[in-house]
Amino acid sequence: MDEKVLLILADGLRPDAMMQCGHPFVKELLSKSSYTLEGTSVFPPVTLPAHVSLFHSVTPDRHGTTTNTYMPQVRPIPGLFEQLALYGKKCAFFYSWEELRDIGRPASLACSYLYSGEKNTYKKADMMVTQQAIRDIPAERPDFAFIYLGFTDDIGHRIGWMTPQYMDACRLAFDQIERMFNTFSKNYTIIFTADHGGHQRLHGMDIPEDMLIPVTFTGPSFKANAKIPPVNLCDIAPTITDLMGVLKCTQWEGKSLF
Repeated sequence: MDEKVLLILADGLRPDAMMQCGHPFVKELLSKSSYTLEGTSVFPPVTLPAHVSLFHSVTPDRHGTTTNTYMPQVRPIPGLFEQLALYGKKCAFFYSWEELRDIGRPASLACSYLYSGEKNTYKKADMMVTQQAIRDIPAERPDFAFIYLGFTDDIGHRIGWMTPQYMDACRLAFDQIERMFNTFSKNYTIIFTADHGGHQRLHGMDIPEDMLIPVTFTGPSFKANAKIPPVNLCDIAPTITDLMGVLKCTQWEGKSLF
């Protein structure tokens, strides 16, 4: 395989909220995808540890980042950006939470865009990140791009998971996701997921509300409207390298879907 891949992540978006928020694109997305609503995060299900695990395909007890403060790895493992760059693939990154800067090493990215949700608002940041991705990806033509949306997690912490305001944030996330699918689905295999769920106004516990995530795969290598067995966050990076015709890092512990 030699596909181009777009990875979209909505921070803290629970699979049951995805199904209950009422956005019409959710049904369309599932009808076009191989998917699971029982994917799993890593423990602790916290944003930065989960992202480091997603991109390095090992659990936090291996990479060492267990809170939202990045810890340099004692025995560094190449991440997804580095592995793709090693094989000459062009990578792009669009995000709104600055702490995510450490999931990729210098020189692994051809282009990146940060619009701070902390300095502005995450609601505005999600729209700005989406707008920038829609503008830059056709111009830059990256082989792989990662787009991070943070408003759902922001509302979860400020007001609460599964509240009416959180459901509004889920619908706004799917507004952005639909825009990107309509723009990129002809040229990219698109993976959508979350890093963790949440309950009340927090997350980080080994409970289904925090650990379960949605994972969808849409593209020529995947069947439409097909439920798949649960996928762990660590499985996404090796699946992407297989889709892109690149060898995975031998130190990765996740399993490709292929």
